[in-house]
Amino acid sequence: MSKNGAITLSEIAAAVNKKEALNFSSFAASNEQAMRMHAEKNVHYRPPFALDRDRIFYSGAFRRYTGKTQVIYFVSLLDEQLTSRILHTLSVAQISSTIGRMLSLNTDLIEAIGFGHDLGHPPFGHDGERFLSRVSQKCGLGAFHHNIQSLRVVDKIAKKGQGLNLTFQTRDGILSHNGEVHNQVLEPNPAKTEDDLQNYITEMESGHTIDIKPATLEGCVVRLTDTIAYIGQDIDDAIRIGLIKREQLPAAATSVLGTSNGEIIETLVNDVVEASYGKNYVAFSAEKANALLELKKFNYREIYKSPKLKINHQRIERGFEILFDSYLRSLKEEDMQSEIYTHFLGSKSEQYIQETSSELKVRDFLAGMTDRYFSRMLQKVVIPQASDFSIVNE
Repeated sequence: MSKNGAITLSEIAAAVNKKEALNFSSFAASNEQAMRMHAEKNVHYRPPFALDRDRIFYSGAFRRYTGKTQVIYFVSLLDEQLTSRILHTLSVAQISSTIGRMLSLNTDLIEAIGFGHDLGHPPFGHDGERFLSRVSQKCGLGAFHHNIQSLRVVDKIAKKGQGLNLTFQTRDGILSHNGEVHNQVLEPNPAKTEDDLQNYITEMESGHTIDIKPATLEGCVVRLTDTIAYIGQDIDDAIRIGLIKREQLPAAATSVLGTSNGEIIETLVNDVVEASYGKNYVAFSAEKANALLELKKFNYREIYKSPKLKINHQRIERGFEILFDSYLRSLKEEDMQSEIYTHFLGSKSEQYIQETSSELKVRDFLAGMTDRYFSRMLQKVVIPQASDFSIVNE
């Protein structure tokens, strides 16, 4: 207590944190286990994973979720009720927190991972990810993967290039969130180390495809929830734009999971909680897992690979090549008027500038763009501006 007998903020925080910890499962990540990249002198009254969540939430990369594609390009221009990357991210955080609360897990950690898991997604979703990866490999940087870039954002790019200094557990969950892998049962690997994360990154960037399990049960919850959040929402969006009809959905899946996004989420969340309660893993029942796999196959065939959603593929891929070459040339020529200086490097720390190659600076800049900003910069590079010409008076 303070000298006048009033309870101090540190005492209030300690009491609240102790009370919350009493409700944690023995399998939950405790706040005492949190390992931050670099020691910090400042005293924080928020629990460590809540601090991670807030640092991510207030980052510029989180704000740019709003303008990034989930599945359908330029959703805000077509229909504001369609799903953008921000809506998917909030859905993952919300649904996984619901599951985590029922399983008595650390919901602060779950929310931090959920908020941060897609920070590295480039413009135009997974299509943009593939296009940027091809450019990246051509210039010798290796394959580009959004989960690896998400970790790079919080470690190396955010906060003017200083990074957010998040905990190992949050950073691991962000890197290990791969929602495209189908798991019925997902058990954490608590023995993981920083070396394991770096080895995974090296293997993936060299062109190998490997999987990595989260270190915490909270990370496992977010990874399973990533699928729960997008599977039904993508179906509703595809129906909304006339790409598919609800009657096309596979009966073997809908008879088990339901037909609408709300029904699918409700069914899968209830199933995960029942199958995972009191266990050191998270899981779907065999019946629900098989139905979910059928729905995934349908989505990939009828939505994600639909030619109707790929009509601008060649132009967008060429756009990545044009912008990459243009900004790389700007760096070599030290064109301080280029947007890579005025909109990106001008706000970065000296450490980031000195330690990052020109090619990697360009890739970081492109990966952080929203769909609309990418298109605006491409138009500026491709179409001559009036200011590019001088008028000679005779």
